[in-house]
Amino acid sequence: MSTIAFIGLGTMGGPMARNVIKAGHKVAVYDAAPAALDAFRDTNAQRAASPRDASDGAAVVITCLPTSAHVHEVVLGADSAADGMAPGALVIDTTTADPTESMATAQALAARGFRMIDAALARPPWDAEAGTMVFLVGGSDADVETARPVLEAMGSEIIRCGTQGAGTTVKVINNYMTVMGSVIAAEALALGRKTGVDRGLLMSVLQQTVAGRGALNVIYPVKVLAGDVTPLYAMRLAHKDLGLALGLGEHMGVPLKSGAGGYELMGEGERFRRMDQDFSAVLLVLEEMIGLGDEDNG
Repeated sequence: MSTIAFIGLGTMGGPMARNVIKAGHKVAVYDAAPAALDAFRDTNAQRAASPRDASDGAAVVITCLPTSAHVHEVVLGADSAADGMAPGALVIDTTTADPTESMATAQALAARGFRMIDAALARPPWDAEAGTMVFLVGGSDADVETARPVLEAMGSEIIRCGTQGAGTTVKVINNYMTVMGSVIAAEALALGRKTGVDRGLLMSVLQQTVAGRGALNVIYPVKVLAGDVTPLYAMRLAHKDLGLALGLGEHMGVPLKSGAGGYELMGEGERFRRMDQDFSAVLLVLEEMIGLGDEDNG
């Protein structure tokens, strides 16, 4: 079994560290919060005094921290993991990180003879506890294979996303859609309440239609991503209907800020002569705006 340092014992890191311990690895744990560290008194893990102490002789260092800056400081700052890791050791960063900063940290580690992969977390805390986490992984084939036994102690699936930095890139994009979906849901529900629509009725309608089921699940696979933009729901009509919703929001005093951005983007369809195509062709409008043109959308 590997000698492992686990740094960051919060909501996600704490239960994942316990699963690594249960798998029989020799583990040293560290967290800047004394309470998080004290919670491991009931385990046989070494409770370390610093990242360097935790990583003394470690072949693998796992980080689960709030930001990329925290990761960089822990692995390369003062009294850092890099000062104690075994030669050629592997850092497995599970932080939801800034991809550019993650790659910079990986390069700095490589300059000192260490390796790094990103293994972003794709399931909630209860999966961290159950050992059923899904990891979005970026890194070389050899490094991912080195990490596999440790990742499998914490999770049930490893999704290869590409080279180092690709896993956290996918995570950031996924979280963007998740958070914006929550914002749009909040706007819709607030508008419904303000207009006096029964919330239970509105929820039932939204959950049964594309609104709740998601264009990515229902529309995109059969329309724009299939190369078919003949209109099921023309962008011109979608733009008009979004304007109606914004008008209602303004009348009722409900700020539909994300809707305003969507209305502006859909309006660009006129410039690219796509207003009479399916509303999912807004993807093509956006891609043309950023210079991707007619590249493969599959």
